[in-house]
This record gives sequence, structure tokens and C-alpha cells, in this order.
Amino acid sequence: MTAKLVLDRGARWRLKKLDRRHRVDADTRVRIRVILKVATGLSCNAAAREVGCVPSTAVRTVARFAREGEASLLDHRCENGTRKVDEDVVGRLREILHGRPEDHGFERPTWTIEILRAVIAQVVGVTLSITHVWRLAKRIGARWGRPRPIVACPWKARRRQRCIAELRRLADSATDCDVVVYTDEVDIHLNPKIGPDWMLPGIQRLVLTPGKNEKRYLAGAFEPLHGRLVYVEGTGKASWLFLNLLRALLEAYDTACTIHVILDNYIIHKSRVTQAWLAEFGARIKLHFLPPYCPNENKIERLWLDLHANVTRNHRQPTMGRLMDRVHGHLTQHFQTQRRILLAA
Repeated sequence: MTAKLVLDRGARWRLKKLDRRHRVDADTRVRIRVILKVATGLSCNAAAREVGCVPSTAVRTVARFAREGEASLLDHRCENGTRKVDEDVVGRLREILHGRPEDHGFERPTWTIEILRAVIAQVVGVTLSITHVWRLAKRIGARWGRPRPIVACPWKARRRQRCIAELRRLADSATDCDVVVYTDEVDIHLNPKIGPDWMLPGIQRLVLTPGKNEKRYLAGAFEPLHGRLVYVEGTGKASWLFLNLLRALLEAYDTACTIHVILDNYIIHKSRVTQAWLAEFGARIKLHFLPPYCPNENKIERLWLDLHANVTRNHRQPTMGRLMDRVHGHLTQHFQTQRRILLAA
């Protein structure tokens, strides 16, 4: 379609200036560029091809501009009245997603878009389409993910908070003389840990597993003050693995007056073998136990999660030897590794 559109110098200058403004939305920018292209003598179809819109949009834009002038470039939806979804509705949606469907009389324990739509209508009084609810959930950053199972700490809240506060103060007061490390063990399996990955539509990524699983265990101690990691490797998760870590700590921090070890309540940390060794050789080591089931307070947990994400999840290593080479390489690259002991026991 050929359209004749004439712009005077002032109108052309105003449209070009408006097109350069960074706050102009994409739809308005398309309308401005269509008008400028047609004003140079192009047809609506040619202007649509150059701007990147459909021809009907260009035809409609030129016709509106001929009737209304520069005011036609504004989005006419602004005359539709107040929006259904304002910041108050967005805030109420966040409050709804903090809870569960059972809080609103539904038996299903997990959210669906349909249930969320019904709850919004019930609580907020706004009826939205399924698509609108989906877009609104994306707008606030809601995601479809897997929950993380946890076990509640049996301690009373005040006792747990007091213990955590004391350990945090201890970590903040760390020096080269009074070293503070966070200790924990991690399992390395030859059978890969399966986790999410990006895949093309209709294609499910395959992860080859060796079938017969093998295991290795790392016991590590992370010092946040200098970003140092001391760890040992073994084929069993027993007291001797933890004791080998304590020996490695004594060697790595041979000039330290005291080595404060913050750790969980796993049985190998409190066994009779461990207590007997500490009584004889652990004068410089002091153990500080976290409240039960408080893994987020152990800073080495983040390190192990990073190890799984970068090495063991969906891995394709055919042998345990090659997998452990990747594990040691990752830890050496990302942390100041102090010592590594390989054990076959």
C-alpha cells in the first residue's frame, strides 16, 4: 500500500528526538519509525519490512497519524481506565505465594496456575486469565522449582540462636594465631548426581551411568579468613577419616596457638576413638558443635554444593580415578588447598 505523508521540518525533528529517548517503549518506537519511513516516500509494506513489524501495523499507524497527528503515537490503551493489576495486587500475590493452597481451603499441597488464579480472585477480588497469572508470576520472579527437605532443630529457638551467635562471634574474631575452620564431609559417587540442565524442545539429555556405583569421601576444613581448604580423602566415612583431617590441620597450621573447628553432630565427630585421640594429641584443637540440623551455618556446605554443581552433577567420567582427578582439579583451582592425603583403607 502506498501512502502519502508529509512532515514539516519541526515535526520530523521532534519525532527523531523522541525516537532517541531511552524511556520510550518499544511499541511507540515502532510507530515513530514507521511514520518517519513513510514520510521519506516508502510504502507501508516497505516501511514495515525495514522497521520489523507486520504491514497491517504500519497501515494502521499511518492512518491514525493522518487523523490525529503526533498524538496518535501514544498508546491508546491509556484510555482504558485503571489497570486490573497494580502494585497492591503484585504485593498480595507475593503474600499468597508465601503460603500454601491449604491456607485457602484447597486440598492440593502444591500450587498450580489454576489454583493461584482462583485464590487471587478469592483474596484480592480480581479475576485474571490463566495467561495473565502466568505472566504476573514471572514478573515477580516466581519459579517452578524443587523444594529442599529439612529437619527441624529439636532445640528451643532461644538456645539455638544463642549458640549460633556465639559461633559467629568466634568466626569474626579469627586470627592467624586463633584459627577458625568449618568442617564437614562430602560423598563422591561414581553414579552421577542427576540435576537440571538446559535442553532443546523435544530432546531429553541422557546421562550415562556406570551401573555399579563406587564411593569416595572427602573430609574438609575451610578457613574463611584466608580462603584456605584442608581436606583428606578416604574410602570410608569413619572416625579415622575425621582424625586424618585433624592431623592435616595440625600440620597445615603448625604455628597456630588454637585451631577452632566448627562442625556438625555427626557420630564420627564424637566417637570414642575421636575423643581418645583428642585427649592425647588434640591440645591445640577445640571442637565447637553447631545446633542439630543447622547446615546453613556451616560455611563449607556452600563449597560442597559448588563442587557437586561443577563436577559431579550429570558427569560423564567412566572411572572413579578420572572423577577424583576432576574433583581435586576443581578444588585446587578455586581454593587455596593446603594438603591432600590419599588413603586406600
